[in-house]
Parts: sequence; structure tokens; C-alpha cells
Amino acid sequence: MSVGLGCFSVDRARADGTAQSPSAVTNKPVPALAKRDSARRSARKDAKAGTAGARVAQADAAATSSEHINVIGRLNQERARIFPGLGSVDYHIDQHQIGVTPGGQNAAFNQILLRVPGVVLDSYGEVHVRGEHGGLTYRVNGVLLPEGLNGFGQELDTRIIQSVDLLTGTLPAQFGFRTAGVVDVTTKTGDSLKHNQVSLYGGSYNTFVPSVQLGGQHGKLDYFTTLSFTRNNIGIENPSNTFRAIHDVTEQEKAFSYLSYHIDDVSRVTLLTSASYADFEIPNSFKTFDVNSPDYTTIYDVAGVNPHDPSMNWAKLDDSQTEQNYYAVLSYQRTTGKLNFQASPYFRYGRIDYTPDRNRDLIYQGVSEHEVNDFTTGGMQFDLSYEVAPHHTLRAGLLGQYTSERLDTNTLAFPVDAVGNQSSNVPVRLIDNTGNWSVEAGAYLQDEYKIARNLTFNYGIRYDRFASSFGNEGQLSPRANMVWKPSPTTTLHIGYSRYFAPPSPQYVYPSTLARFAGTTNAAANMIDEATKVEKSNYVDGGILQRITPEFQITLDAYAKWAHDLTDLGQFGRAVILAPFSYKRGKVYGAEFGSSWKHGPWSLFGNFSYVKTSARDINSAQYQFASDELAYIQTHAIQLDHQGEFTATAGASWTTKQDMAYVDLVYGYGLRSGFANLEKEPEYDVFNIGYQHTFTKVPLGHDIKVRADVVNLFDKRYQLRDGSGVGIYQAQYGQRRGTFFSVVSEF
Repeated sequence: MSVGLGCFSVDRARADGTAQSPSAVTNKPVPALAKRDSARRSARKDAKAGTAGARVAQADAAATSSEHINVIGRLNQERARIFPGLGSVDYHIDQHQIGVTPGGQNAAFNQILLRVPGVVLDSYGEVHVRGEHGGLTYRVNGVLLPEGLNGFGQELDTRIIQSVDLLTGTLPAQFGFRTAGVVDVTTKTGDSLKHNQVSLYGGSYNTFVPSVQLGGQHGKLDYFTTLSFTRNNIGIENPSNTFRAIHDVTEQEKAFSYLSYHIDDVSRVTLLTSASYADFEIPNSFKTFDVNSPDYTTIYDVAGVNPHDPSMNWAKLDDSQTEQNYYAVLSYQRTTGKLNFQASPYFRYGRIDYTPDRNRDLIYQGVSEHEVNDFTTGGMQFDLSYEVAPHHTLRAGLLGQYTSERLDTNTLAFPVDAVGNQSSNVPVRLIDNTGNWSVEAGAYLQDEYKIARNLTFNYGIRYDRFASSFGNEGQLSPRANMVWKPSPTTTLHIGYSRYFAPPSPQYVYPSTLARFAGTTNAAANMIDEATKVEKSNYVDGGILQRITPEFQITLDAYAKWAHDLTDLGQFGRAVILAPFSYKRGKVYGAEFGSSWKHGPWSLFGNFSYVKTSARDINSAQYQFASDELAYIQTHAIQLDHQGEFTATAGASWTTKQDMAYVDLVYGYGLRSGFANLEKEPEYDVFNIGYQHTFTKVPLGHDIKVRADVVNLFDKRYQLRDGSGVGIYQAQYGQRRGTFFSVVSEF
């Protein structure tokens, strides 16, 4: 299905609301065996022609390959039965949709998700699903990807994706903690990769992206790997409305590997590994090129530094940030009759290193701070499904993980007097090294009850516990979903979920606030309550209607009521997003999706509406001015990441050798201003692209040549203006860019 189409499926292996029995699946290797025996018999009949031995060998090789592919498909299908959507809203993105997204497999991962209803674009590569800031769980082949740090880089590489599902709404009991949505990535494998590929992508903003994809099968071993390097001059959104930002070069290296060994026809071991390393320059605003500009309300005096020296101009500021992320996931999957299970230990390490420009930071901000923030997470996930009766499938699972977080800062700041004025031009050095730990654990039990052929009820219970260096909470959470298919063309669903969403372990202790008191790096106030676990009630209902065999639509509505609603904010030049929370909050909205396909033509159109409301910031209050805190305590405000209306649409024409598309993204504008009382302007961005495949290529396979024009009409639009709750810096959307790619298969 197109990305614009929601699928309310009881089992993602079957989208019609019916569960497929394991016994029907296990019979699939039989046709391959019959094919091999038939081929061998035919080969023996030709023995007198002297070709029998070769034909027997060919028949054996073909049948063995067919059996191997069949086993892969069956195990993938059984894994899908362990992790079904079961009444949640499932937006499926396939290779075609990725191909008609600007950039194709070179597109940033957030651009792939942006073509789904209810997804709103923000700066720093962020997207918001249904009015949530963050809260997404990422799974790779059904295994939880531990949460990383919130920086600039997008760790998931579009090149690794065979398909991706965004599950949202009332999730079944097996999904916990980050419940705004589940991004479930199915990776490419040696089986799915027809040929090895080498690609070169580049164009505007000095973009240069070489990459390679390698994969194949050797006996029972299936492997896939991809390597890429990215360099451009638009690593982070431009803080000004100029065509090019000043000081915005990024270089990024990524590597991903998939290894799968089939022990036998019913079990396999899979290893996923990923590594990414990225350097970012922090861009500078054009408004501050002139040190005499009235935009500067404060310029600090630094001993031994002349602020009027041209070399001290803000345009020459040289702050930078380095991000690293590494993870490994080992999985053992087995299917035996009615029982399917998967066990997966995993490990992840992430690090953000922010390096300041000492003198210029001191002149213009009064603070120069070197920050190193790192996370280490280790955990284990176990899930199983068991058909206990003809109409009942039980699912159960456990998950536990331990995270260690550390923040080391080396800061230069000026002393200030009682009213906050600089009292010395000699900065003092303040070193603060702190850390947090957290343990997250969850267990669930649920039953998929097939009440009738067209009616399924999935219900369950989940218990979660969050213990950390700053809090300890737990909750029992019921979940229930009903899926009814009154006709072959109509599917209805309704559900309820209780959620428990812990914050990331990034608590700043009162001792740290006290250390910076009396300096230019002092907190806005000294109130420092720890961020609590968000607890919410969520309801969702909708319909999938197939109007004709080629045209279908989805409608969905939802509402959420939360205690201790979690949000994220940037509180300093280093882009490390930190959690805070509101005492009460609510989110509600609706989504519409449509898709049409006829011959080579495909169309999709999505529209969504969301409204948010929150009151009383009750954690990490030191980051906010007292007047804003007082206002929010007595007034319900809209959340800064609310994009009230969004729309995406696209049309594409695809044949064996050619592809052309046109694409539209509309945004209503995020919130801004004091207590988010204002809004950024709305915008619409058009993109176009064309690809041709050359098939008759000597010494190789196909060669694909592609061109994309992003922001065709060079729309100037602002994502952020630097104001709003938890917003630090202005960002503008990308101006027009033209990009080209060549992909050669070998």
C-alpha cells in the first residue's frame, strides 16, 4: 500500500483482519521439494544425451536456492506474527514510495516519514507524530533499538530499508515506553538485494555522497552491508533567510551490516551492527556580521580581546559538534508448530561532543562551554506468540535495559553582581561532571481473540517499571482493540490504551545549578524538580475504505489525556535536547489518507489536524524565565511543536525504465513567542524528479540516472524564529536545490 494509506490490521502478515494459522505457513517448503524431484526426473530422462548430470546439478542448485528463499519468507512471516499491529494504525512505506521521495534512497530518513499522515517537520531533522515531541520507538526487524541522544544526525540510513511501518494510535500491549509511534524497519537482506550497488549522489550545497551496497547468500548465510559518506554545506538548518548559511559544513560516515544464519528450516540467528560518525559546524546568523549592529543587546568584555577586531566578527565563529552512535543486536528466532519466539540481547553507545569557540562565545554570549554527553545502554528483549486454541493466539514478552548517562562540562563564564551585570572581564573556569542511570523493564500478556470470521478482539495487560537516579515509578496498563470487517472493502477499528512513557535520564542536579550561581551561566531560577514518567489515556478509532480496487482512503481520529506530559527543549548553543514536563496535557486530532494506483500511475494525498494543550511546567523549571513559568502555571498553552494542519501529496509515473514524480509538503507553522502564543508562517514546498534506467550496459547490470529538484519554487520559509518554550535558535527550511545520482549494479 501507499504511504498515504492506513492499514488497521489484526496481523501484518494478513491485512484483511484474519489471522493465518502457523500450520498453513509451515507447509510452504513442500512445493520447492516437489519442484526439485520433478526436475531431477526430467534430468535423468535426458541422460542418454550426455547432459543429465549437469541438469541434475542445475535442478539441485535451483531447488536449493528456492528452498532457501522460501525458508527466509516463512521465517519473516512468522516474525511478523510475533509483532503484529493488532488494531493500531499501520502506515506502510514500500520501495516504490521511497523511490518517489525526493532523493530516493539518498533521502534523509525524516523525509520518508514526512509523507505519512500526522507527521510534522521540525528543525534538526526532527519529526513529530500526532502532536508528540519525540516519543518514537525504533525497531529494526522487530527488535527494539535503544534510545540514543538527541542531536543533529539521523542515524537510520534510508539505504538499509526494504520497507518501514509507522504504527501509531492505540498500540497493543507488546509496545511500551515510547508510544507516540513505533517505527518498525525491515532491512534489506542478501536475498532482497538483486545485485550489488555503487552510487554517487551530489549537487547543490556542495553535496557529495558516495555509497555502496553489498549483499548475497552463501549456503545458509545471508548478508547485507552498506557504507556511505556524506559531505555538504547544509548540515544544520540555516538560522537566517539567506540562500547559504555561514559555517555549516558537515561530514558523516555510516556503516550498517546484516548477517543471518539459518540453523535449520525453523530457526535462525541474526546479527545487526551499525556505526555512524558525524561532524557538524554550528551555523552563524547573518544578522550578527556587524559587531556594531543594534541586534547585539549585550557584548561582554573579555580581558586581552578587542571586540572590534574584524577577526572577532560573529561570522567567523567556529563552534562545532561531533556525534557518534554504535549499536549491535543479536537475535535468535525459532518457530515450532504453534509456537514462535524471538530473543534479542542488544547494546548501544552514543556520544555528543560540543566544542566552543572560546573568545567569540565569551564576547557574544558570556559563556564558553565544552560539553561531552554520552549514553551506554544494554538490554534484552524476549517475545513469543502461541496459538492456544483455534480462535485464540496468546502473546507475551519481557524487556529490560540499563542505561548510563554522563554529562561532562568545562565552562568559562564571567562573575556577575547582584543585578546580573558583568563584574569582571576575567572569566572563571567551572568544571562539572555528573551522571545518571536508569532501569526500564516491562512485561506483557495479550490475547488475540477471533470472535468471528470478520471480527477480532485483541486485549492485554502490560506492567512497566522505571527506576533511576532521580525517580522510581511503575504502572499497570490495560490495552484493548476491536477490528471489524463488515465487508471485503471496509475495515473499522476502535481501541483504548493506557501508556507509561519514562523520560530520558538527563536530570541536572541542584548542585550543578549552585555551581554556576553568580555567573553569566546561572540558571533562570533555582527550581529543579526531576522529570516524571508521563502517564496517559489514549483512544483511537477509524475506517479503511476501498472505494474501488485502485482507490482507497483512511479516516482516523484520536485523543490523549496525560499527567506529567513530557516535552523536550534546547537550552544552549549545543544541540542536546533535554526533557521537561507539564503537570497536565491533552492532544487530539484527526487524519485522512488516500491512495490511487492505475497502471504506471500512482497518486497519494494526506491531511491531518492536531490540537495540543498543556499547563504548569513541573520539572526542570530552572530553564525558564519566572514570568513565563507563572503564566503557564495558570494558563493552558499550545505546545511549541504543534503543527495544527499538515498535508502531503504526490503523483508518480513508473515504468520498467523510467520514473517521474511531483511531490508537495504543506506546513501550517509551529508555535513561537512567549508561552507559544504566536505561530510561524505557513508554507508549501514542491519537489520534482526523474529517473531513467539503462538496461543494456556492457560489463555490468542496470545503471540508474536520476535528477531531483527540491523546493522547486525556492520558497523561503521559517521553521523556528528562536522563540517559544524550549526553543533556542532560529532555523529556516532548505532553499531550492538540484541533485543528481548515478547507481550502477554489479
